[in-house]
Amino acid sequence: MAASAPNLANQTDFDLLIVGGGINGAGIARDAAGRGIRTLLVDQGDFAGATSSASTKLIHGGLRYLEHYEFRLVAESLAEREVMLRIAPHLVTPLRFVMPHVPTLRPTWMIRAGLWLYDHIGGAHSLPGSTDVRLDPDGFGAGLKPEMKHGFAYSDARVDDARLVIANLRSAADQGATVCSRTRLVAARRNAGVWRATLESAESQREVSARVLVNAAGPWVDKVVERTGGTMNNARVRLVKGSHIIVPRIHAGEHAYLLQNTDQRIVFVIPYLDHWSLIGTTDVPIEQADQPWEIAPAEIRYLLKAANRYLARPIAESDIVWSFAGIRPLYDDGHGDPAAITRDYTLKLDDRDGAVELAVFGGKLTTYRKLAETVLERLTPWLNTVRGPWTADTTLPGGDFDLTQRAAVLCDLCGDYPRLPPALLHAMFGRHGTLTRTLLGEARTLADLGQDFGGDLFQREVDYLVQNEWGTNVEDILWRRTKTGLAMTPVQRAAFAGWFVSHAQLSEHATTRRISA
Repeated sequence: MAASAPNLANQTDFDLLIVGGGINGAGIARDAAGRGIRTLLVDQGDFAGATSSASTKLIHGGLRYLEHYEFRLVAESLAEREVMLRIAPHLVTPLRFVMPHVPTLRPTWMIRAGLWLYDHIGGAHSLPGSTDVRLDPDGFGAGLKPEMKHGFAYSDARVDDARLVIANLRSAADQGATVCSRTRLVAARRNAGVWRATLESAESQREVSARVLVNAAGPWVDKVVERTGGTMNNARVRLVKGSHIIVPRIHAGEHAYLLQNTDQRIVFVIPYLDHWSLIGTTDVPIEQADQPWEIAPAEIRYLLKAANRYLARPIAESDIVWSFAGIRPLYDDGHGDPAAITRDYTLKLDDRDGAVELAVFGGKLTTYRKLAETVLERLTPWLNTVRGPWTADTTLPGGDFDLTQRAAVLCDLCGDYPRLPPALLHAMFGRHGTLTRTLLGEARTLADLGQDFGGDLFQREVDYLVQNEWGTNVEDILWRRTKTGLAMTPVQRAAFAGWFVSHAQLSEHATTRRISA
């Protein structure tokens, strides 16, 4: 088991240095490398190790943003939703949302007007439009209180956020980019029109040069500005924590619920994988990105209370099987209410002395690809490119099929591997798409997959994640590149951790022996 880490010693001179391996940095790296730009991306931790693995797992227009008059953002988000359904059909899938009607919170006319606008802005939509629905207990009202009789349905999409990051980075690497996790930008200085950047990993510290530096560090964007000596015209980041809980599946069916809360916010209840429901999110302002990213007891109470206003069977804290929290690095637009702060992105450019720094503030998962295009357009005067925009029409690795063909592609996969459980193949396909065949190779039986760790995780996939997706520790594997940790028992997770550490040590020993020989 050998990690797929590039050797920076082979190249130290780049056109573009990107700091931050979340979704924005990954999208920029992919777009830039595909335009022929010599690109280096570094992240101080794991890729998608922070905000980009702690989202509500949606590719959506943001229905509630209409209330804050963010029409451009909603239109762009809905247009990008169509793009994502096209280029990542293995990771992005349609999802129907149901909003139970509570007349005291929002009147019918307001909801219908908002949904009509949602259906018609952003260009042509491939998903079904909105409609009024009856909340029948064996249909769209499953799991809700019997007094909930009427609601509204509309379409959006869900996504595996961390895997979307990895897919973009794999595409970037395929296009020639160098990507390095657990590599920290120590400092960067301008020198004769280029950046001289000091990078530090566990193995070494070295210097690289780049014409342009893109700061996509998310919650740490201001820290990176400090390390570069940059000035961003008083631009400030607002840190807002969003937390989620996961409980056993609340309702039958694959639709999600959008629940209106009494504070005018909304809470999602979303089917999550096969057996659970995801409930979120919160909006809690925080001061420091380095404080522990954990859900607070008050947030748990908030989410439980909001959900239980609607659920026939109330859920309790004891039902929670997992929770996670992420920090949204929002652009400070001066709005006092964290829920009302814009989710749009803002780009700030500092081109002093010919060495360009561009900092990314804010942004949403749904619009990362468009953000990347905009970044490359802004940087055109300083970067030589061999092609123009290209990412809207090129599928991400594993997504080389049409969404309408998804069921047929899955059926073919199961037919070609008849001795493997269909549920396992479905889970792998949801992570890797058509690359599942590459992962499986000649394996035909469970025995061919190596050690069974539980939760439908086998040694063959772990080796693949280490060798091809920069997985270097237990959390990388169980909670980001897969979510198999959720289906494991504590004993199984502990056993896997012991196995992973021991095998990593053996791999390092074997590699050392090969080099010495």
